[in-house]
Amino acid sequence: MKRLSLVIGMLAALAAPSASAQPINLTGIYTCVDKCRGSLPAHVTQNGYDFNLLTEAGVPARAWPDWFSPTSRIWIDAFNEGAVYSPDGMLIQFDNGTIWHRGLPLPRRR
Repeated sequence: MKRLSLVIGMLAALAAPSASAQPINLTGIYTCVDKCRGSLPAHVTQNGYDFNLLTEAGVPARAWPDWFSPTSRIWIDAFNEGAVYSPDGMLIQFDNGTIWHRGLPLPRRR
């Protein structure tokens, strides 16, 4: 009887939903610093677990946390690629090598 109780308890623990951490807020304006496809600032807007991206080339896309690494990666379905972001949310590096840095660049001096 004790074994049955133990097995039922273990199954209940495994079936319980696991707590998942909310990904860091990536909302902001980003500057492309490597392998850029355009010269515009990139925008990320996050609403819960959904992301709206506007690339440096002006291409809009939707993204969400990657299924296998939800606290460090996002998946962009329109581009069929993922991206990893830094723990502080200041850098986003896409699988194709493109890197975005949060914040606008300083204006050039003349």
